[in-house]
Amino acid sequence: MKTPTILFVLTLIIGFSCKSESEKTSPTLPIMGERYVDDNKDTVFHKIADFAFINQLGDTITNEEVEGKIYVADFFFTSCPTICPIMKKEMLRVYEKYQDQSNFMILSHSIDPTHDTQAVLKDYAEKLGVEDASTWNFLTGDQEKIFEIGQTSYLTTAMADQQEPGGFLHSGAFLLIDGNGRIRGVYDGTKSDQVDRLISDIPKLLNK
Repeated sequence: MKTPTILFVLTLIIGFSCKSESEKTSPTLPIMGERYVDDNKDTVFHKIADFAFINQLGDTITNEEVEGKIYVADFFFTSCPTICPIMKKEMLRVYEKYQDQSNFMILSHSIDPTHDTQAVLKDYAEKLGVEDASTWNFLTGDQEKIFEIGQTSYLTTAMADQQEPGGFLHSGAFLLIDGNGRIRGVYDGTKSDQVDRLISDIPKLLNK
């Protein structure tokens, strides 16, 4: 799969990746996405829209499940022949580091729900060593809604594309979301050094 092709997303990733070392180690993280000032002169930030998807255990996971929690989101499909195995190997590192944190979660959205049923995702999770869904949820549901939330809420690439291996185009991004549903970091999930940075950034939100 190619990396994100949407110019705005690419700008976010490049801009965040090129920060100075002092900015990278700052105790605070930027709030990403568009924002505006409402009639009360309050700044309204971009947030992840409401959602409802099914996880590997057949449970419905909504935005209420992650409200007040820190989570990492990504998009994949189980038959992906290119970057997904690398992404899941890297995400496993995140999972192993923070699986015991009650206010931390991972949401991995399948962009191929026709194939990636609840049963397929359960088997996939178990093969990764994820025995339950208390921390890491592998999500399936209506394909168009998954595409929509990927592109409009997470500001990443998630779509069907028959020209791509496997028939889908998606980003390798890992997105760090705060307890208010705001994007606080974008990391290349195919690169260990970027995932190292994600791992080091998570406590900046967990400890607040």
